[in-house]
Amino acid sequence: MNRLRNRSTRYRLATFAAAIVLPLVMTGCSKGMNTENANDTSSDSSPQPTTLGVDDARAKANHISSQILDMIGIENGQVTQSGAGVSPCDKDPNHLYLLRHPWSIYKVTPDELKAGFQRLRERLPKNGWKIVDYGPDTSANKNLELTADSETEPFSVNASLHITGSSGKKEPLILVHVVSGCYRAPEGTDLSKEY
Repeated sequence: MNRLRNRSTRYRLATFAAAIVLPLVMTGCSKGMNTENANDTSSDSSPQPTTLGVDDARAKANHISSQILDMIGIENGQVTQSGAGVSPCDKDPNHLYLLRHPWSIYKVTPDELKAGFQRLRERLPKNGWKIVDYGPDTSANKNLELTADSETEPFSVNASLHITGSSGKKEPLILVHVVSGCYRAPEGTDLSKEY
């Protein structure tokens, strides 16, 4: 991923991404990737979180983001440079965690962004993702967005196309947020040092 944005713009995008994806995390993903189920360690019917070291999970989230960028297929744009961050899972914040990786691609025309978003929509199902939601968001700008769940990994992606409204006209972009289900930290891991 390319150059860093200035701090205030990155903060604005990260806050916006969190607002978009928080409902996804709260309602969970489909097919065993439901973060609510992953948080519920008391139920025998719920899948138990996979034990994985934080660095390995972070590398996995960053790799998935790179795959999403490749599917978008915009080579001449700029991409925010940030890595996946760690957040606690509500049910057991001392032992369970999840990854969030918000980023965006920008500095290209709205038509290029629109074509990249369409490529993402077409390529996700061909690469092991199931699109679970697609259409305009509820904002006044009616930004086109999609949400997809990986069929092989406990990850979901939310992408939104910002080419309309005042912010879209000022700085058109595709905003992407990759989020994982809950992982269990290996025994002896101090997750408080990772947040």
